[in-house]
Amino acid sequence: MRIVKSVAELRAHLEGGVGFVPTMGYLHRGHLALVERARAENPFVVVSIFVNPLQFGPQEDFTRYPRDLDRDARLLEQAGVDLLFAPEVEEIYPRGFASRVSVEGPLTALWEGEVRPGHFQGVATVVAKLFLLVQPRRAYFGEKDYQQLLVVRKMVRDLGFPLEVVGVPTVREEDGLALSSRNLYLSPETRKKASVLFQALSAMRAVALAGGSVAEALRRGEEVLARVPEFQKDYLAIVHPETLLPLSDWIRGARGLLAGRFPEVRLIDNLEVYA
Repeated sequence: MRIVKSVAELRAHLEGGVGFVPTMGYLHRGHLALVERARAENPFVVVSIFVNPLQFGPQEDFTRYPRDLDRDARLLEQAGVDLLFAPEVEEIYPRGFASRVSVEGPLTALWEGEVRPGHFQGVATVVAKLFLLVQPRRAYFGEKDYQQLLVVRKMVRDLGFPLEVVGVPTVREEDGLALSSRNLYLSPETRKKASVLFQALSAMRAVALAGGSVAEALRRGEEVLARVPEFQKDYLAIVHPETLLPLSDWIRGARGLLAGRFPEVRLIDNLEVYA
């Protein structure tokens, strides 16, 4: 595996038929599932590691976000990655950089967009730039960040990027906790309680399977969350799987969205609750 840190090096070593996995590093099995899918479907696999300052708010964890490039590089080489692009901030956003990419509408205004203003503009800007630099045939994103996946797909359609955005199912711990680099922040005591997100979403799915209504499913999810008062909910919703607008009646593919904060870290999760 070749490691490059500049745009010039990246362009010099790219080959055709790229499968691309953009990440912020501190890799876990969820990231490696994206790499595995890319490796299976493309002759040349590129992974980027870039902690993007534009998608962090002023009170968020940009400076303390976990970083370990040597560890990540070893994992990626073992996974069969061809090229690792690990630029510094100045390489992606040179002095005087003043452009932004915005996806407008409810897809970015609701849920994470409401709780984290400007977040999706930062995501769209960096992903658009990386797509232009890497020029992939396919790009791989985890369903764990479901709203982000839809925002990227919308941007690709609107701007005509000639690539396929591939969503890969969430990878979970045995107790259902969705893998995240930020799980590192959880204390041992909080870690035992963090599976409550998956428990609440699963409870909503169980209500749907039993023939209950959307309102009943939401009430059941709230009841499960109430068992863990340390978790401060930002939102719990059942939404359309493409528009993310709230639902009052079931439709196929309805998605449960959940986010909130433990004392140490904010977590998000989602699950298809009506197949």
